[in-house]
Amino acid sequence: MDFSWLRDSFYQEYLIEGFVNTLWLLAVSAIGGLLLAVAVAMARLKGPRPLAWAAQGFTTVMRGTPLLVQLFFFYYGVGRLLEGIPGVQDSVIWPLLRDPFFYGALTFILSVGAYSGEVLRGALVSVPPGEREAGRAFGMSPFQVFARLWLPRAVQLCLPTLTGEMILLLKSVPLVSTIALMDLLQAANIIRDETFLVYEPLMLIAGIYLAMTVVLTLVLRQVERHFPGMQPTRRRWRPLRRVETATCKH
Repeated sequence: MDFSWLRDSFYQEYLIEGFVNTLWLLAVSAIGGLLLAVAVAMARLKGPRPLAWAAQGFTTVMRGTPLLVQLFFFYYGVGRLLEGIPGVQDSVIWPLLRDPFFYGALTFILSVGAYSGEVLRGALVSVPPGEREAGRAFGMSPFQVFARLWLPRAVQLCLPTLTGEMILLLKSVPLVSTIALMDLLQAANIIRDETFLVYEPLMLIAGIYLAMTVVLTLVLRQVERHFPGMQPTRRRWRPLRRVETATCKH
């Protein structure tokens, strides 16, 4: 095994840039996707019928088509379509619209929103209605009931599943190497082409992704453990002591 190329600053810059882009893409996609998931779930449950149908169609399309096809559709399809619209290339948003990071983040946000939205919808349905009624009895507004009671309780129910979705998102990030975005896999491909080494760059990238997965799993496990209502007790179960009562003498 030859890892001497790791001492070359030229390849180090590729790896650092790919690592930073991977982290940014993961963070933006996770936050944006979870926010979209809340909107999709509420549209399915409480939205007007046309909005509920639109949300259901969105989840069906996004969950029924491959992620790579969606990525190509937005980057090569929508991106090329925007280039042909007069005035777009002269607008202030053109640097964003021509950036492959934008299309990668957009694709992952929509994908996470579709999958997690369906998970969250099931969790919202599983919350007992009595908990929401108790909030209204205390004088809470509908938004307060949703933000303080209904949504946190639903997240508590589906948090392990959402944790799995975040791990799957991390392992989906290398797909952006197909749209010329510098991530870890793209950096490895460049190193392979220039050094003619096949296994060493891929082994390094696999090790980095494995380490990132372990760290993400540990972080999300801590989130699960300290999430309100899910913190396990550290005390061992002990039987109740028998309380001796004094007998009254007559």
